Amino acid sequence: MLRLGIVLIVLSLLSGCVSVVAVGAAGTAAVSANDRRTVGTQIDDKTTEARVNAAIAEIPKVDEDSAISVHVYNGQVLLTGQSRSQALIDAATNAATKVANVNKVHNQIRLGPPIPATSTMNDIWLSTKIRTLMTADEKVPLLKLDLIVEDSEVFIMGRLTKQEATAAVEIARNVQGVSRVVRVMELIN
Repeated sequence: MLRLGIVLIVLSLLSGCVSVVAVGAAGTAAVSANDRRTVGTQIDDKTTEARVNAAIAEIPKVDEDSAISVHVYNGQVLLTGQSRSQALIDAATNAATKVANVNKVHNQIRLGPPIPATSTMNDIWLSTKIRTLMTADEKVPLLKLDLIVEDSEVFIMGRLTKQEATAAVEIARNVQGVSRVVRVMELIN
């Protein structure tokens, strides 16, 4: 039923008959209502994400020599991106660890220069392909997970059953162009 609602919203957008604001609010409500985290935890995660971003931004030279993204799900922090310096990678990890409500930090920052725009566009394309396939698969609760694609690597965050996690990983790893799939999730019963 929820998948049908999403399809109807997308079709309405394509026809230009629905206000983007209304669709955005409906989409946010649908995601929030279907999330396995409580609304309070969702808010805490957004606050934690902002605080981790702020803590990393305070590191000298991080903006010049790094492109770091922060994602938070149920108190778990995923750091992705690139940095020209291992010292900056370590500093970012340490800064994230010190923020309140952080249970665990998954450092997936790669040593090297920030990726070019062409790689970012490829990541958007890969993310779209993966999300489309996941939407079509009844075993994957797309609204109960976060999907991050960075330099052709796919990171899956969420609270999923073993079967849901396996199905999500299988879909992602079989999409042409994906170099690696990393599970950053909690398994539930």
